[in-house]
Amino acid sequence: MQADISNVKPHILVLGAGELGLAVLQGLAARADESASISVLLRPASVESTSAIKQKEIAAIRSLGVAIELADVTDDSVEALAAVLGRFDTVISCVGFAAGRGTQRKLTHAALAAGVRRYIPWQFGVDYDVIGRGSPQDLFDEQLDVRDLLRAQSATQWVIVSTGMFTSFLFDPAFGVVDLPGGRVNALGSLETAVTVTTPKDIGTLTAAIVLHSPPFINQVVYTAGDTLTYGELADLLERVTGRPFERRASTVQQLLAQLEENPDDNLRKYRAVFAMGRGVAWDVAQTFNGQHGLGVNPAEAWARLNLPRG
Repeated sequence: MQADISNVKPHILVLGAGELGLAVLQGLAARADESASISVLLRPASVESTSAIKQKEIAAIRSLGVAIELADVTDDSVEALAAVLGRFDTVISCVGFAAGRGTQRKLTHAALAAGVRRYIPWQFGVDYDVIGRGSPQDLFDEQLDVRDLLRAQSATQWVIVSTGMFTSFLFDPAFGVVDLPGGRVNALGSLETAVTVTTPKDIGTLTAAIVLHSPPFINQVVYTAGDTLTYGELADLLERVTGRPFERRASTVQQLLAQLEENPDDNLRKYRAVFAMGRGVAWDVAQTFNGQHGLGVNPAEAWARLNLPRG
């Protein structure tokens, strides 16, 4: 029997307050009224840190009216984490791959053991169902393990928010698609291959809207998109924003898989190969939550105009 959350005062816990976690907290604080309480789970070391940067982050969290819970998702046991999570109606995980392999499964086990009414796992990315198991990015298999765990039970409701790539990552020099100094776009797969992107700020705003939506979303994947564009359109965008010509190159899936074979532990090469395949990495903006509800988002060009130099 599924838990009924429709008439329960929401006590919401966000796991982590990095770039995405803080954006989600800001989105919730902006949307939730006094009938909802918002908390964030942080490591004790983060709260106790004397670092000026950390203290500024903690002050920013407290200024939102967000309560702080303490636990360590890496070191604490599933049972210890479940004891904390069990005091909340909705748990939103903003703890990503950087926390280490196995963390996504561990947090899901903790949420299920705690019997939380609704769990939003950290799946803010591509459509792992469409990509499937055994992709070049082996981290994605754990995301499918999480989906299997959630779908195999009915006591905890779940919502998965698929956002595509973080917009900033598409332009990151380390990713290797945009070579700003060289005036070149290195397309993954082909210039016609598409990719969906959303900014972390928009993800935070949209996730809050999805979590607080009435009637609630139950046991389903909800899509967002700031933009969906091909690598050819990305080159056009860069020319408009910078006022410079951009050369267009493309690496085939076979070429990228061969590069991965040369260095099979290179995470960026894994990502490039997956995105080159073009499956589960792009969807129509009009069919997304924000598209269907007319919610304003920042397309890739708006991000570029704010963050890239002209000339």
